[in-house]
Amino acid sequence: QMQLVESGGGLVQPGGSLRLSCTDAGFIVPYTAIGWFRQAPGKEREGVSCISQIGNYTHYADSVKGRFTISRDNAKNTVYLQMNDLKPEDTGVYYCAADSYIDHSVCVIHDDDEYNYWGQGTQVTVSS
Repeated sequence: QMQLVESGGGLVQPGGSLRLSCTDAGFIVPYTAIGWFRQAPGKEREGVSCISQIGNYTHYADSVKGRFTISRDNAKNTVYLQMNDLKPEDTGVYYCAADSYIDHSVCVIHDDDEYNYWGQGTQVTVSS
């Protein structure tokens, strides 16, 4: 089945950590660049991070640099987003998406129209 599934969201206090996972049955994740996006209530969806298909290139939004780390394990059909030092402004629904068009050595997060497969999202809430 051609579907991405996110997991790992939840409620965490400021300064805490979460690790999100994005996986599928093996039809999409190992063969595509993967991006993480988020949408807070009342705001537009924004790109958070991405990793190229072969894992050699990563990119982060300025707001999460130094706090979030993206990685992938293609043998497990999974991409991870490790989120540390979480802040209330990180709250939102986090989506993973696959870009099957882009070259295998790069990825982008400024244009979510690049991405042609999306998951249903997982809620992350950072609050005391």
